[in-house]
Amino acid sequence: MIDTKGGKDLAVSVPCFYHWEPGKGNTQRTLEIAAHRAEELGIKTVLVASTSGETGLLAARIISAAQVVIVTHSTGFLKPDFQQLQPEMRKQIQEEEGQILTCQHALGGVGRAVRKKLDTYELEEIMAYTLRIFGEGTKVAVEIALMAADAGLVSTQEPCISVGGTAQGADTAIVLQPAHAQNFFNMKILEILAKPRLI
Repeated sequence: MIDTKGGKDLAVSVPCFYHWEPGKGNTQRTLEIAAHRAEELGIKTVLVASTSGETGLLAARIISAAQVVIVTHSTGFLKPDFQQLQPEMRKQIQEEEGQILTCQHALGGVGRAVRKKLDTYELEEIMAYTLRIFGEGTKVAVEIALMAADAGLVSTQEPCISVGGTAQGADTAIVLQPAHAQNFFNMKILEILAKPRLI
């Protein structure tokens, strides 16, 4: 229900879908929720985290009302010089008009090198653990929005939808106002559309 006064909305009710468990089994439903809300709000860009490309390809096929940007793991994340998104999957995503972003993780990168070498956590990884109190998918959705903003693939001047997951697939979708990594605290989470209830 929306209350109006002087033609201005004072409150709006937006459904949030809570999955009983995190993980891959929620992918189809989460992407459908993101697609529906993108259409309702006139969202121009939907960001989707995808490692193998399976979730990214599904997103590119389901989401038609917005530009889909697939954000991959950085090259070397699993092992040196190795990219987990394989060329054939990349080709299929691009054939569906999905864009692909591969870059340094906003909440990892050099800080992760310090942790691996010196066995101590740096600020960005502490921020990542803090975001995980909402679930791994929320942390991922926030992180890929920073990465996409820094790459110029999403505007910081208008909301987008960001989709993340736990280990595999997608289980979290949020509407947010993106920000560049150097302006992290300008980011605003506007709506939580879906997330796991048990994390």
